[in-house]
Amino acid sequence: MSRVAAIDCGTNSIRLLVADTAGGRLVDVLRRLEIVRLGQGVDRTGRLAPEAIERTRRALAGYAGQIRELGADRVRMVATSATRDAANRDDFRTMVLDTLGAEPEVITGQEEAALSFAGAVRGLASAAAGAEAAVEAPYLVADIGGGSTELVLGSVEVDAATSVDVGCVRLTERHLAADPPTAVQIKAAEADVLAAIEQARAAVPVDRARTFIGLAGSVTTVAAIALDLPEYDSARIHHSRIPAERVRVVADRLLTMTRSERAALPVMHPGRVDVIGAGALVLRVLVDELHIAEVVVSEHDILDGIAWSIS
Repeated sequence: MSRVAAIDCGTNSIRLLVADTAGGRLVDVLRRLEIVRLGQGVDRTGRLAPEAIERTRRALAGYAGQIRELGADRVRMVATSATRDAANRDDFRTMVLDTLGAEPEVITGQEEAALSFAGAVRGLASAAAGAEAAVEAPYLVADIGGGSTELVLGSVEVDAATSVDVGCVRLTERHLAADPPTAVQIKAAEADVLAAIEQARAAVPVDRARTFIGLAGSVTTVAAIALDLPEYDSARIHHSRIPAERVRVVADRLLTMTRSERAALPVMHPGRVDVIGAGALVLRVLVDELHIAEVVVSEHDILDGIAWSIS
């Protein structure tokens, strides 16, 4: 048995998983999430804001302490969309080396997609063995992040993958300025997602998929609302199946709510209040354009894929 530590630093959040690997399984020791909004303003300026780097440093310092205390044998940290796009990513790299003592890997969209797929589908068949309906391959995995969305098709391994620059932070900053967003703003955001889907179709034969799997905080939050949970419950959300119509209802509801109304939802993480409408919109447009009947929701994602990669 070995103990690994995986860190996923995205546009909106930085997450930590410390896990033991034994018998072909990951056994969680610790999972943590901090909303740091590293991608604040990157779509507009092309640079990581100093205050965003500092927020990330503070969260990472806490993670580094816990990794030492828990005695992880191997550590891997990856950074995704916001850092890929930033002209000053060397400032981020220096901060991570000083804070964590390990090199941050700024991975490509293709690498991000492959890690997300690995995290989502490993163990999916056995987990669904007792379900009423089979979870059939090939799977189309959609990882809706803060700066980008990855679409990956495969069964055991990745057959095709792409990354497109539509995510909940990027679309919110680009289009959804009003509280709540106006119909014109929502249409503009939808147009970006539709263009991204057309771009994705050129790289990924999405129509071959038999099961659509949704990942990351926007999807899990939509699922929690669709399930009418009294509080966020990972166990209830993981491998839940949300019909397309419920996705549409929840997305439309979130896009017409004020910030204070979204904040009052019992399942809402405070760091997602500003951007959940855009994330739900991405999911809803994907469901509509790809003629998805239901979304299989996974709490396992790129973070688990990173852990598997060093296990």
